[in-house]
Amino acid sequence: MTSTPDPHRPAADARPAADARPAADARLAEDGAGTAPGTAADPHRRDPYAGFPGTVGRTFGASTPAWPEPVRPREGAPNIVVVLIDDMGYSDIGPFGSEIPTPTLDRLAATGVKLANYHTMPLCSPARAALLTGLNPHRVGYSFVANADPGFPGYGMEVAGDIPTLAELLHDRGYATYAVGKWHLTRDSASNAADNRANWPLQKGFDQYYGVLEGLTSLFHPHQLVRDNSPLDIDEFPEGYYYTDDITDQAIAMVKSLRAHDAEKPFLLYLAHNAVHGPLQAKPADLARHKGRYDAGWDELRAARFARQLAAGHFPPGTELPERNGEAGHDVGPWDELTDVQKKVYARYMEVYAAMVDNVDQNLGRLTDTLAALGELDNTIIVFTSDNGGTGEGGAEGTRSYFSRFVHHPNLPEDWNPDVEREIELIGGPQSLVHYPRGWGMASNTPFRFYKGQTYAGGVRVPFVLSWPAGLPRAEADGGVREQYQYVTDILPTLLELAGVERPSERGGQPVQSLDGISFAPVLRTPGAPSTHPEQYCEMTGNRSYYRDGWKLVTLHRFGAPYDDSEWALHDLRTDPTEIHDVAADHPELVKELAAAWEAAAWRNGVFPLADGSGALALRGPEADRLRRPVTLLAGTPELERYRSSRLISFRSFAVEVELTAHGADDRGVLVSHGDQGGGYSLYVEDGRLHFAYNQYGELFEADGGPLAPGARRITLEATAVADLKWEFRILVDGAEGGRLGPVHQLIGMAPFQGISVGIDRKSPVSWPVHERHRSFRYTGGLHAVTYLPGEPAPYDPETVVRALREAAAAFE
Repeated sequence: MTSTPDPHRPAADARPAADARPAADARLAEDGAGTAPGTAADPHRRDPYAGFPGTVGRTFGASTPAWPEPVRPREGAPNIVVVLIDDMGYSDIGPFGSEIPTPTLDRLAATGVKLANYHTMPLCSPARAALLTGLNPHRVGYSFVANADPGFPGYGMEVAGDIPTLAELLHDRGYATYAVGKWHLTRDSASNAADNRANWPLQKGFDQYYGVLEGLTSLFHPHQLVRDNSPLDIDEFPEGYYYTDDITDQAIAMVKSLRAHDAEKPFLLYLAHNAVHGPLQAKPADLARHKGRYDAGWDELRAARFARQLAAGHFPPGTELPERNGEAGHDVGPWDELTDVQKKVYARYMEVYAAMVDNVDQNLGRLTDTLAALGELDNTIIVFTSDNGGTGEGGAEGTRSYFSRFVHHPNLPEDWNPDVEREIELIGGPQSLVHYPRGWGMASNTPFRFYKGQTYAGGVRVPFVLSWPAGLPRAEADGGVREQYQYVTDILPTLLELAGVERPSERGGQPVQSLDGISFAPVLRTPGAPSTHPEQYCEMTGNRSYYRDGWKLVTLHRFGAPYDDSEWALHDLRTDPTEIHDVAADHPELVKELAAAWEAAAWRNGVFPLADGSGALALRGPEADRLRRPVTLLAGTPELERYRSSRLISFRSFAVEVELTAHGADDRGVLVSHGDQGGGYSLYVEDGRLHFAYNQYGELFEADGGPLAPGARRITLEATAVADLKWEFRILVDGAEGGRLGPVHQLIGMAPFQGISVGIDRKSPVSWPVHERHRSFRYTGGLHAVTYLPGEPAPYDPETVVRALREAAAAFE
């Protein structure tokens, strides 16, 4: 009888000398780990020596060691820094025509390349998804900002595992990967400490992260900072704190730490500023440098910027500057027709905006100085661009109450105030949450029409500077301006090519999704090279466009209007880059052809369903209902995350119960707070009395809750939702009413923007006068817990309205 050879043992004449044996033969029979000859290996018990290239004997002396080869980038691989600004228009930096001093960007552009015809998505989350993955955003699941969950594939708001990010791809090839600043690729309902964090930065390829997961924040008092995978529990920020400085400090520290540990390892730094997104806030010293700069108004500013753009060769001769935006809801009036008071306030808004841009450039200068000190500036690819164009969300007048202006409920009462009174000196400081009038947004987007959110050039055409002196030296005759059309999805393949990194077809044994972007490295190297991106669809909340070889089909969609071909306009961008002349009537067949191309691309990329008047964007998945359950917060609980907090009170009645185990005659402090200078409420004890502060989008109301006697007490704040989106409040101590307040406007939309704190008013205060007297004002008595009891939704709750309409439609059908 012939026995079956054991595949784990060599033949007798091939056995190694002494006790040494190759790894494939090694087994510990006494452990029962061996496999009997002729039997299949157990797939659930991997041979610990399988694949080991050395030899293993019973002792070290009889064995030969081996070590795995580390993954290392190619020799001389460049560092990569991607600086992404938020809501910056095409003309807002010096290299693209601005009067705002940006010396750092001027230096980078002087040796680098400007893409004068670069396009992006008209909204932040979709643009970020496209930039970091190289795929069209609808394919990734970002048809909209990560503050919605209507239940369709294009709105999933999660980067799937078969779509590797730029960070993951570079990390796989040995890069260190860092991200600081705005993320906004995590659904707001998944931004809390109990979430699985699957879509947080570290799970998407970054070694370290520091910043804000959501789309906006206060630059003086960020509402929730996250380091790596953990929200930070912060009571107060130090004097002089400014978020743009902070994230730059963190980025520099990451780079310095890397170099202290590894002198050669290249890095990716994704530096995503929250500036210059609203609310607009600037440091006093930066603001002072721009005083008086904008007194002449937006009309003169547009003309001056456009002249500099023409001189720099950004547009062909004969390009026209459009008239001011005149369409309803987007219109801008002449500066000269404003009153003197309006001019003074409006100019101040733009001074704040300019100071923010100025500060971004200063901080970029600090980063480039660090790279120069390390001797690495020349071999660092630096990309500077914006996620979308400048915004018109400040309205025609601008606002000193950002979250009030931000509310878009269809039944706002007549006394709703989208602005609050603020002394002009406070505009841009921590007590004001401001945004500029859309006239300045129009000037930011010079020379283009419309704003963020629209698929016209004002929403999608933004500045782009790329510098890499060691790898892309500019020829003397090359002025550095590139007129070729390129798209946001092209950034990932371009950076991979420049870094010498190939994107794999499989990752972790799983096929990866194909790219939509195409590297524009040839365009960077050769001024006359053709565009690598000949056509592209775009869609945002029903605004649509299709670009092909210089032609652009585009709509300015009126929300709720039917989608038909009558709203298409056609522009020949080769002769009309500012999209003034609609030639659709002259080319009906081309309109039909491009409209059909848009439709096909939309189905192929997951664009449908399109937004309509049904209110579906107000819907949340059934899991979100869990966030509206009652919650008890024990004393010492870290601040409850913003979105979770808002679900407890929005569009409904609610009660807040405070349990005091002991209150002394001298005890004082905040019992519970929810919100900030943009809107919120707090209960606090001062001078032996209970007080209720209500911040109505920047307008402060106070109610006296009466004396608070020593001892154990149960304090209840009852909020009753009444007509016209208002609340009426009652304050009770041990069941007896002590005070009332209201009716006041409910806090809805993005307010309150800071979460619930127990026994303290953290970071940005609800009441500035209390903050000035006591700072965060931690309660000194015996506080056991605060319990939130959400009531039934009011009839005007958008989710309730949408569900009722859908149920009625289903019943009718």
